[in-house]
Amino acid sequence: MANQQETWTVLKVLTWTKEFLAQKGVENARLESEWMLCAVLGLDRVGLYVNFDKPLTEAELSGYRGMVTRRSKREPLQYILGSQEFMGLEFEVSPAVLIPRHDTEVLVAEAAARGGEHCRILDIGVGSGCVSVALAKALPTATILGVDSSPQTLVLAQKNADKQGVTVSLFEGSLFEPFHGQRFDLIVSNPPYIPTDDLTALQPEVRDYEPLQALDGGADGLDFYRLIVPAASDYLNPGGWLLFEVGVGQAEAVLGLLDKTDFGELFTAKDPNGIERVVGGRLL
Repeated sequence: MANQQETWTVLKVLTWTKEFLAQKGVENARLESEWMLCAVLGLDRVGLYVNFDKPLTEAELSGYRGMVTRRSKREPLQYILGSQEFMGLEFEVSPAVLIPRHDTEVLVAEAAARGGEHCRILDIGVGSGCVSVALAKALPTATILGVDSSPQTLVLAQKNADKQGVTVSLFEGSLFEPFHGQRFDLIVSNPPYIPTDDLTALQPEVRDYEPLQALDGGADGLDFYRLIVPAASDYLNPGGWLLFEVGVGQAEAVLGLLDKTDFGELFTAKDPNGIERVVGGRLL
């Protein structure tokens, strides 16, 4: 898009951008080109298709050019657009938080199935608030608390709760630190679980832009599970559930941690790709 004297129509811009981003290693380059142009023009994708011959103004071109430049450097599309869909809800995201993944919807579904009408739920590692907020939507009479060590993260999570019209009580701290003497019926966590040595092999979008503290799970990826599992029995009511999201190949090890403590009714649940993504147990 170098020659500003040319007439850049919607179709011409999309064709050029698809080729440019594909050369930079971006997957789904055409689709992402469309999403960015939708954001600039205030249209949905159908609106793009019926306006293929529409010329872009210089202001529109400039805004779009900025987005494309950022994406060409492998900045995640979600950070560029500022949002990500999760469980049918729209969440604001920024580089302060991990981008919600659809794999995590399995954790929410399993937790919602085990949460009663007036249960108390704790979400450890709130991030964008996607788990807490989705659970608040699914269980409107539940009391939901969340904790995160990052104040910037908590500000964003609060905005997302407010946007969705739900109440989630958020606390700054490490793991169970703010909740001494409290008990819950359900504890959920999607902790950092990437083994440290594997971080450099991640896609540039993840490795170079998403918050490291939300990814690094220690030498084998299991550091946070080892911290949470032994302590959880002091914060769960009898019969309460502890549910985790886990990384690829980690389900057996996390089941082993639960099995060595006070948990029974152990289970795993698979994500849409057939990967054991959730591990849980019930306090005996």
